[in-house]
Amino acid sequence: MRRFVILSATWFGAGFSPVASGTVGTLAAIPLYLVLARLSLPLYLLTLLGFFFYACWASDRAEFIFGEKDSGKIVIDEVIGFLITMTGVPCSWQGIVAGFFLFRFFDITKIPPARFFDRRVKNGYGVVLDDVVAGIYAAIVLHLLLRFM
Repeated sequence: MRRFVILSATWFGAGFSPVASGTVGTLAAIPLYLVLARLSLPLYLLTLLGFFFYACWASDRAEFIFGEKDSGKIVIDEVIGFLITMTGVPCSWQGIVAGFFLFRFFDITKIPPARFFDRRVKNGYGVVLDDVVAGIYAAIVLHLLLRFM
């Protein structure tokens, strides 16, 4: 079970990147998005809901295993954040690139309430919820960009 948690939380080892593990984790989320993008929107959203709870569980267990709160090795939170960013976005390289940069911007800047979740909420939910908020912000901006460009 320990290996399974580590593999999940680090998103198949992307979290072990010596630099910019969050960015590498976000890049590693793209193949999953390409698979999920084929789903209908309701099924995509249902999958995200299940993945959210899975990411919270894996993050919580990984914090215990690594002995660190919100360890940089845990990047499954970036995966769910990127998938939220890409909700309802037509699958194209332009959308993926824009979504990637927008998500990274909002994840790094932690605009409230993301900062609140990052600093105040404990356990796996605290690890994941700031990325959920960043994903929602990025999704809104991405949809506006795609609509008006």
